[in-house]
Amino acid sequence: MSENLGSALSNVISGIIQRNQENLKINDGDFVGDDGLLHCAKCGKPKQFAAEIPCTGCENGNDGGKLLIWTPCLCEDIELKRQEADEKKRKDIERIAELRKISLLDKKYESATFDNFIINPFNERNLKLCRRYAERFDEMKSKNQGLLMWGNVGTGKSYAAACIANHLLNEKIPCIMTSIVRMLQLIQNNGSEEAVLISRLSHIPLVIFDDFGTERNTDYALEKIYNIIDSRYRSGLPMIVTTNLTFSEMQNEPDIRYSRLYDRIFECCYPMQFTGDSFRKKTAYDKFNDMEKFIEAE
Repeated sequence: MSENLGSALSNVISGIIQRNQENLKINDGDFVGDDGLLHCAKCGKPKQFAAEIPCTGCENGNDGGKLLIWTPCLCEDIELKRQEADEKKRKDIERIAELRKISLLDKKYESATFDNFIINPFNERNLKLCRRYAERFDEMKSKNQGLLMWGNVGTGKSYAAACIANHLLNEKIPCIMTSIVRMLQLIQNNGSEEAVLISRLSHIPLVIFDDFGTERNTDYALEKIYNIIDSRYRSGLPMIVTTNLTFSEMQNEPDIRYSRLYDRIFECCYPMQFTGDSFRKKTAYDKFNDMEKFIEAE
């Protein structure tokens, strides 16, 4: 038993010695100090420390010696931390890039951020709520709290939702932003993948359904839409829905099939109305004016 213990201890010490040889770098000017340890020529700090080791060949194990073990000096410690930070940053960038590949986010929204959001009297409160939602997403997720963004075309609903998505992706939190139309197309093109798609949507921390209500009103489409929304609802994870439908239209829907669908959304999504002038119309108007000035310029 003692032989096995001595052999194991010897192997550990041999491993330490080998790692010391691999890690210890002796640079020009490094010196041995009065303490018997190797010191760095640049910072003057020791690159070793002495550890007491037992004598594996002694019966009582009391007699032993000292083993000089490598330890980073101040210079090396700073460099190691820099390398670790660089490696972490590299892995973070790779992880975010991977998440963006599966996020289904349209290219036009890839640069959407709260800082780029054009604030006006109509959207200031909504912007504040969306930013707080993104920053405190862990709390929103635990409460299964979603958002229902409704209002006229071009009032910033999709952009606000994309700001939330990009914030979460930058925090390495998986998020999908897609439209029901796109989901229906994926199912129609490959019906065998429907179960896989719904399962995927049921496990992502946040799913954003953009332009809800623009899909074709067929029995087939309604069945698939209900399955998608219901599976997300049953997952206990939040969703964000953007729509051009009015809150009144959804509340007073006479068709019981659609009414059931809207009830699922109302139950877990806080309604936010987006009002004001259309950003798209304003952009088109500004471009028109710019071209008029360009033509008239001498």
